[in-house]
Amino acid sequence: MNKQELYLLKFDPILKEKVWGGKKLKQLFNKNSPSDKTGESWEISDVEGSGSIVSNGEFKGKSLKWLLEEYNSRLVGKKVFNRFGTKFPLLIKFIDAAENLSVQLHPNDEIAQKRHNSFGKTEMWYIMQADKDAELILGFKDVITKQEYTSLVENNKLLTALNSERVKVGDAFMINTGLVHAIGAGVVLAEIQQTSDITYRIYDWDRTSNSGEKRELHTDLALEAIDLSANRNFRIKYDLKPDQSSEIIITKYFKTNIIQLESLVKRDYSSLDSFVILMGVEGKAIVKSGDYSEELKQGESILIPAEIGEITIEGGNSKILEVSL
Repeated sequence: MNKQELYLLKFDPILKEKVWGGKKLKQLFNKNSPSDKTGESWEISDVEGSGSIVSNGEFKGKSLKWLLEEYNSRLVGKKVFNRFGTKFPLLIKFIDAAENLSVQLHPNDEIAQKRHNSFGKTEMWYIMQADKDAELILGFKDVITKQEYTSLVENNKLLTALNSERVKVGDAFMINTGLVHAIGAGVVLAEIQQTSDITYRIYDWDRTSNSGEKRELHTDLALEAIDLSANRNFRIKYDLKPDQSSEIIITKYFKTNIIQLESLVKRDYSSLDSFVILMGVEGKAIVKSGDYSEELKQGESILIPAEIGEITIEGGNSKILEVSL
C-alpha cells in the first residue's frame, strides 16, 4: 500500500511564556496566546517535550517526529536523513522581546555533545520589527582575557565591556556559538537555529522572580565555551531582488535566502535533496504545490517536504525567508 503523499505542512505554534516576553506575537501575528508575557513562538520543533504537531491536511494532529519516522528521506532528503536520522535538525522561532533578554551564549557541537548529549546552537536572526533605538548586544567592545572576563562578572561590571548594535527591520545577524549576545527590549525577530535548547546565561539584569529569587547564571559552564574576541562578523549583508530568491547566508548547519515577492516566484527544489522552510516575515503570500495551496502570512511558517520538487509563490509586497540544509 502506497503511503499518503506529502504536502505543504503547517504546524501549531508552541507558545513559550518568558519573563521578558510581551504581547506582539499576539498583536502582530495573531498568535493565540492568553499571556501578555509570550516571548517565543516555536514554529517547527523537534526538541524533546516541545515537538511540533501538524495543523493542516491529512496529517493534522500527527507529530513532526511521526512524519520523520514514517517518511524518512521523503520528508527531509536523503543527505539530511543520512546525517541526522529521525532528528529534525532545525528549530524555527519567532521571538518578541518586550524586555531585554539575558546576556548569554551557546556551546558548540563538541561541548554540547560532551556535556548535554545535544547539538550545539548556531543561529541567525532576521529583524521583523524594532522600536525606536532598539538594540542587540553582540560580542565585546575589545578583546579581553579569561581573567578580565571573570573579574567583570564577579564585580557586576560585565555590561561595560559589551558591544551594542542599533537595529532596524530587515537587518540580519549570524550568532555563532560562543558569541555573547542578547536581544534588546522592543525587538521582534525570526530565528533559525540548530535543534538545541542549551543556553548559558551570564547576566540577567538583576531580575528576580515573584518569589524574589534571581534566575540561575551559568558562569562556570560559559567559561569554556565563550568567544572573548572582538570580532564584528555577525552583521550579514545581502541584496534584495524583486521576485527572486537572494542568498543571505550559507553555513554548515543551514542555508537562508530571502524572497522579495512582488508578483510571482517559481522555485525548483528538485536537485536540492533537502526540506525547505518558508517563514513569512512581511506581508502575505499563497504557496502552491500542484493542486495544493496554503496561505503564508507574516509570522507563519510552512515546511516543504523534500519530495516536493517545485512550488510557486504568489502575492505582492511581501518578504519570505527560505531555509534549507
